[in-house]
Amino acid sequence: MYPSVYSFSPNPIALALSIPEDGAVLQAVKMAGKHIMRAVQFDSYGGGAAGLKHVEVPVPTPNKDEVLLKLEATAVNPFDWKIQNGVARPFLPRKFPYIPATDVAGEVIGTGSEVKNFKAGDKVVAVLSHLNGGGLAEYDVAKESLTVDRPPEVSAAAGAGLPVAGVTAHHALTKSAGIKLDGSGQQKNILITAASGGVGHYAVQLAKLGNTHVTATCGARNIELVKSLGADEVLDYKTPDGAALRSPSGRKYDAVIHCASAFPWSTFEPNLGANGKVIDLTLLAPVQC
Repeated sequence: MYPSVYSFSPNPIALALSIPEDGAVLQAVKMAGKHIMRAVQFDSYGGGAAGLKHVEVPVPTPNKDEVLLKLEATAVNPFDWKIQNGVARPFLPRKFPYIPATDVAGEVIGTGSEVKNFKAGDKVVAVLSHLNGGGLAEYDVAKESLTVDRPPEVSAAAGAGLPVAGVTAHHALTKSAGIKLDGSGQQKNILITAASGGVGHYAVQLAKLGNTHVTATCGARNIELVKSLGADEVLDYKTPDGAALRSPSGRKYDAVIHCASAFPWSTFEPNLGANGKVIDLTLLAPVQC
């Protein structure tokens, strides 16, 4: 039977797989080619949840520069279901069947011959390749270069929720919006939409490391959460001012980190400064408008 317990960390959202603590299972995993694991996969484009199948497949064997992980948590990002919907065809996935998800946290239980920085028992966070996926499984392999130690105070669910969402927020702020996270530079007025979501809640915290005034939008139930992350102004997106994206203090935005959907360009334009830009993260990659 596939692991029966799923738990979700509210911030960020991550899927935690309940995996039996069984020494015999771990010992079997070390015997390359003679073990089976449980996973979720799809074998064609489309189908949504109905297209996902619970299967038993061989545990992968690490290459010389890879670590073998017993997975404890996996984050499901929008791009994962977009791959299933075929938005990246014919490039992704590389082949069917495909086990989705790439942001994972777990324990190292084996290493390739050239791995130097990790050993069995290490708790880590890793990013898998979108070409091969593999996150919705009990075990997978990750490149040593895309694996980092997970501090004891960071849960597996929180760690798995970091890679894609955190890096996306960092790139949008530093590369696209030009925010210096050391606090230097001229102050910029930033709007972050969907600020309680995966990317948005990282963007708020990172933006406040820079010299910024942050206006944020979210649902009413998350207003206090977003304020606690450091936002200077928070709008309920269902109110008239929230729907219009108007800053309560009347500021014009130098940059909008746009993580929501269904906002026409006409909503942004009157709120932008003379050189303001919109970094749209609702597409496959950040787009500046």
